[in-house]
Amino acid sequence: MANGNGNGGLTTRMRAAVKEVGDRLGNSQVMTSIFRPGSVFRKGYTDSPRNRSYVIMNNVLYHLHPVKVKRHAVKVSYTLCLGGLSFFLFILLTVTGIFLMFFYRPTEALAWSNVQQIETAVWFGSLVRNMHRWAAHFMVLTVFLHMSRVFYHGAYKPPREFNWVIGVILLTLTLLLSFTGYLLPWDQLALWAVTVGTNMMGYTPVFGGQVRYALLGSNEISGETLLRWYTLHVLLLPFVIVIFMAVHFWRVRKDGGISGPL
Repeated sequence: MANGNGNGGLTTRMRAAVKEVGDRLGNSQVMTSIFRPGSVFRKGYTDSPRNRSYVIMNNVLYHLHPVKVKRHAVKVSYTLCLGGLSFFLFILLTVTGIFLMFFYRPTEALAWSNVQQIETAVWFGSLVRNMHRWAAHFMVLTVFLHMSRVFYHGAYKPPREFNWVIGVILLTLTLLLSFTGYLLPWDQLALWAVTVGTNMMGYTPVFGGQVRYALLGSNEISGETLLRWYTLHVLLLPFVIVIFMAVHFWRVRKDGGISGPL
């Protein structure tokens, strides 16, 4: 009986300790910034009509657009439309990129000649390619300026700190999207830029060599490198960006719309 009571007391104390850790984690700033009220992952969730309605109201697909918009949010002088311009440039890049994919083949023997064919032999090919190139440059600029405006106006403060992290991730993905497209023309400028970039990644502590090999597909730049960067540029990175943009737009709406001056 003594052993039984001792084990029972130990189990009770362990449960209490686990519950205390769970309560502290649930009340932490990280958890409350990520999960909206009514989320099943948030502390204190109970199966009630109110919380079930929260689940529906917080759904990104059902409530992407706000019910009402604050007056300052529609002033161009405040936002400069930098978020909307970034999204518009992403759509432009997607449309022009699909057009270019019809004529481009990511192989060592054909990549450069395909780019020249687009420039000289395809109707509006030079126009579309330059639209794609300049849109990529402007998107990097507008995303950076958008984040600068958000920082300057203090829009990263609670309850918007999680969305600020999403914005930082989107800026990183934008830079990666621009950099992976740099190799695709398969010219000397692209080859040396990728050589410098991958060598820098190779000096990352612990796993730098593995990262460099994964990006190159071998110990040096080859056709495997071109194929891998093409796949990253047209499939993986745009797919991940779309997911993070949806979360970003949703949190803007759910955190009270575009932040404004007090």
